[in-house]
Amino acid sequence: MSALALSVLLSFVSAVAYAGGAIVQEHVAVSSPGAQQYAPLRRPAWWAAVALNGLGGLLHVVALAYGPLSLVQPLGALTIVFALPMAALFVGRRAGATAWRGAIMATVGLAGLLSLVGSADAQSLDTAQRVAAALATAGAIAALMVAARAVHRHPAVRSILLATASGVAFGMSSVFTKTVAVDWTGGVSAANLPSLAVIGVLATAGMLLSQASYRGAGLAAPLATLTVVNPVVAAAVGITMFGETFRYGTTGTALALSCGVVAAGGLILLTTERLAREQQESAAGTVDLGSEAASGFEAVTGSGPAPVEVPAARSDAGSGGRSGADPAELLLAGLTLPEDVRLPAVPVTAPDAGPHDADLLVPLVSYAPFYGGPYVPVPAVDRHRARVKS
Repeated sequence: MSALALSVLLSFVSAVAYAGGAIVQEHVAVSSPGAQQYAPLRRPAWWAAVALNGLGGLLHVVALAYGPLSLVQPLGALTIVFALPMAALFVGRRAGATAWRGAIMATVGLAGLLSLVGSADAQSLDTAQRVAAALATAGAIAALMVAARAVHRHPAVRSILLATASGVAFGMSSVFTKTVAVDWTGGVSAANLPSLAVIGVLATAGMLLSQASYRGAGLAAPLATLTVVNPVVAAAVGITMFGETFRYGTTGTALALSCGVVAAGGLILLTTERLAREQQESAAGTVDLGSEAASGFEAVTGSGPAPVEVPAARSDAGSGGRSGADPAELLLAGLTLPEDVRLPAVPVTAPDAGPHDADLLVPLVSYAPFYGGPYVPVPAVDRHRARVKS
């Protein structure tokens, strides 16, 4: 096998490893509580995702050793293309047509952009440039995290912001890695220990932010964002600080900008697809809640408002009682009420009842409208009512 073929093979395996790590991360993010959204250290699956990402990075470095940068870097963009069918096959998470279009656009745009980045002589950064790069990176990541926290009610937007922060961290980690590699061509030096510490911090931050970006936003959008932002940041720093340029002069620069627009359009499609899905899920949840409340109301009130009759008051109270019925009692006697507000007739002694009217039935009826809750009538005595004496 030639060195070029080996480089291509290693690039494909690296992309598959990255895709597998992303799928496991997304699964862990969905099944972990909110307190463990960044670092679910007690989940063995998360450590498996870390191992897969580490394997992908190692294979990518080996592929760069055997093949040209212009070939290996664009092949790394195939991660999102491999991730979607792998997620549908292994965890049953199918992506819609919009997600597929966005993923393909992001991959093609990124591959075209990376293929147009030219090479330059190996250069390093001095101490002031390293400090400035580290501070600018920390500020950008902190700003993106604050913005993600501010839009926590929109999981898709929050995910894109966190994935962008993760891509910035990984991209700048690659920049510092290249700087250390250039320095070590003349021999290993202890002066690079601060740069190694920055590499470790940025790589860890990128891993934790990518883990948090998968929570509540699916797989496609955060993975595509991370896959695009990571090499774009590294390429931008390479052009501005390492003297790298685009191939073919002005034409290559225009083509690179066009590829960047295509990649950005793919990310926008992925984000809008996720936002539309969130709205559908929210609407479905509202409908389910309404039907559940309706079924609960039917369970309480019964299948239908079967009317029941209120016991009528006696028209006369016997030989020793009242000579006529109260007009209000006659009116209430003719009412029909739904079954759910059945008013039981309870034997209550009327204030003006005689000794033979102890069992007079008076319905407990409230003389006020029902405003969403039960009304407990308060017994009142009419002190000005005329008493009929035998």
